[in-house]
Amino acid sequence: MATIDLEQINKMYPNGFHAVKDLNLDVRDGEFMVLVGPSGCGKTTALRMVAGLEEITSGELRIAGKIVNDVTSKDRDIAMVFQNYALYPHMTVAENIGFALRMRKLPKDQIAAKVKETAEILGLSEWLSRKPGQLSGGQRQRVAMGRAIVREPAVFLMDEPLSNLDAKLRVQMRAEVQRIQRRINVATMYVTHDQVEAMTMGDRVAVMRSGVLQQVDKPQVLYDRPDNLFVAAFIGSPSMNLYDASIGEGAGSLWLGSQQIELPQSVRAAHPGLTAYAGKNVVVGIRPEHLPVANGAPGPTMAGDVDLVEALGSELMVHFTIDARRVRAEGTTSADEEAITESGEGVARVDPASPVKVGERATFTIKTDGMQFFDPRSGEAIWGA
Repeated sequence: MATIDLEQINKMYPNGFHAVKDLNLDVRDGEFMVLVGPSGCGKTTALRMVAGLEEITSGELRIAGKIVNDVTSKDRDIAMVFQNYALYPHMTVAENIGFALRMRKLPKDQIAAKVKETAEILGLSEWLSRKPGQLSGGQRQRVAMGRAIVREPAVFLMDEPLSNLDAKLRVQMRAEVQRIQRRINVATMYVTHDQVEAMTMGDRVAVMRSGVLQQVDKPQVLYDRPDNLFVAAFIGSPSMNLYDASIGEGAGSLWLGSQQIELPQSVRAAHPGLTAYAGKNVVVGIRPEHLPVANGAPGPTMAGDVDLVEALGSELMVHFTIDARRVRAEGTTSADEEAITESGEGVARVDPASPVKVGERATFTIKTDGMQFFDPRSGEAIWGA
């Protein structure tokens, strides 16, 4: 069994930049752990410290229960797959995969058997005699993985391995990487800036921001119960709609701009801490899929002016504006920054048959059980009393 344990890990560079701050994280045997966050959040630095490619300023790193802070990279029993594949262009696929075994001076027949087995796992058997320049991007990435797998490492590290692939191939390779990881069944740390990739691949996902671990949990828990505003905004595509709001007396209603929204007892029971915010401001979060177009059924609603409708076949993305200030979660990716503005913009994910038109006002039912609430100063989620 091999696990990865990071305990109070810090990375401080000579210029004073504190890249990773008191990171506590454990990766269980056979687990697929994804580190995700915007550029510069410290996720790749953390991975490189596990790999032995960056020195640890303070804290303890254990692999398979042994402290490895001062152990060289080659002696840590790890294998790493990089973003750029790093294949030898003059070697065949078989030679690339078996390179590490030749360096260990294993017998030729043993190398050939391991290369054959690895190629079968990766679906590369018919390409063994080809060179990297004759392969597609996805095939080259599988060769890079094969070169790591063939060593039978205790720990598998991947640094944005799919970022150089086109969108369609990335989706295919996500499933391939998961299948391969399940088969080799070793502790795996995978770094990505793509939260969709993180959510679809990880057994657990660790969200980082400015060197600090924000939350680590199963993908669905991050989505349904974010610990703070940053996680709420970063996880989910399109992003959660986050607005300044105020809680009414007795926490029985919510003012969202000029619109008053009744909060049923189920919401107050799930968020008893809201009682302390009666008459005060909060940040309210509503996922786009929790805003279907109203059909006359009873329940809380909100109205917005429709600015844009994107028809995606299976659904419509309805962009609207209300007279409440949308909250910006600092540190989100550049793509999210376009969506998280200071205006009252919002997005609803609705049925394709919904009667919405640009330039008109639409009324949305609010699925209140999915609402999230945050303290406007600390950004922390409001749950218990």
